[in-house]
Amino acid sequence: MSNKAPLLNIDHGAWLQALRGITTATNERTLITSGLSAGGVGNSAPVVDYDTVPAVAAALVAANMNSIPLDWAARFSVGGVNMNFFIVKQLPVLPPEAYLEKARCGGRWVEVVVPRVLELTYTGRELQGFAADLGWLGQPFPWDDSRRHRIQSELDAIFASMYGLNRSEVEWILDAPAPSSSFPSLKQHELNRLSEYRTQRYVLEAFDQLSKGEKLPNHV
Repeated sequence: MSNKAPLLNIDHGAWLQALRGITTATNERTLITSGLSAGGVGNSAPVVDYDTVPAVAAALVAANMNSIPLDWAARFSVGGVNMNFFIVKQLPVLPPEAYLEKARCGGRWVEVVVPRVLELTYTGRELQGFAADLGWLGQPFPWDDSRRHRIQSELDAIFASMYGLNRSEVEWILDAPAPSSSFPSLKQHELNRLSEYRTQRYVLEAFDQLSKGEKLPNHV
């Protein structure tokens, strides 16, 4: 081994996208993926490779994988605590062409999704490279829990619309009646902290807006 060469050469403009490898169907969310600054990761954070596709593709996949409709499907696939790649590869991730279709609120779905992913992701300069690859040269976005909750819920509603779900199906996914169960940990946590199941209200409000062809609030 040479002691003259650096052990690790990091491109500070580079970024990664990783999955949470350890999970259970009883968590608030089963599948979580996020952008990371380039660096070493452990084996419990499998990395998704986007070397040959634009950053916008990573943003779309991240939004899809973090959405409640896809998470609902993932819950039926995880039997233990590992989100293995063979499970991820079988999940109903939307194809690229789906984002080029006309959105119910005007424009194309890609134009609705990407700005929301950018704001949720770019909260620190560690991911400045990712933001630049998406065409954003401004400052990182401030961390605002209430605003982030609203934006994530809008994305949940957007993907429910893209999957072609109706309102009763969205209601079931969010809060299936007993003896079935959807997201009990998420619901109970919000009831304890907020005195309401706010995700349900936010998602259904946004879904109803989209169903009427109304525009959601602009972001970025």
